[in-house]
Amino acid sequence: MTKEFTSSSVQDTINLGRKIGELLKSGDVVALDGDLGAGKTVITRGICEGMGLDPEYVCSPTFTIVNEYDLLADGDPAATPLYHFDTYRLSGADDFEAAGLDEYFYRGGVCVIEWSSVIEELLPPGTICVKITGNGDTREIEVNCDEDFGL
Repeated sequence: MTKEFTSSSVQDTINLGRKIGELLKSGDVVALDGDLGAGKTVITRGICEGMGLDPEYVCSPTFTIVNEYDLLADGDPAATPLYHFDTYRLSGADDFEAAGLDEYFYRGGVCVIEWSSVIEELLPPGTICVKITGNGDTREIEVNCDEDFGL
């Protein structure tokens, strides 16, 4: 099932991310793709908010490959952490597996993967795919998942 959204601002993108985050559960994987500056990290910030996590520290994990967000907005530990990946610098799925990053899929959190096309063949069944296109202030955001996700 595919749903399309238009974002006219950073806040619109955060709001869509928040709606997605409210619907996620432990074990879900969200695959994000779009050009540089498309809003992948912005939508991740909204996903964090929707999960009740503190979005203050959300930044692109380009050089660390994965950031873990596991504190609620009130500072308490979260029951479901968010694992935020950026696979831009990886040469492919082999790099992801060699680093043991695929093990995060089974750690009981939610995985959000920027530049997910780099590891597309490793994405588990049921992955929620989000493609962001556009320039300037307007973005077209396509959310594709196997079932009616409730958006």
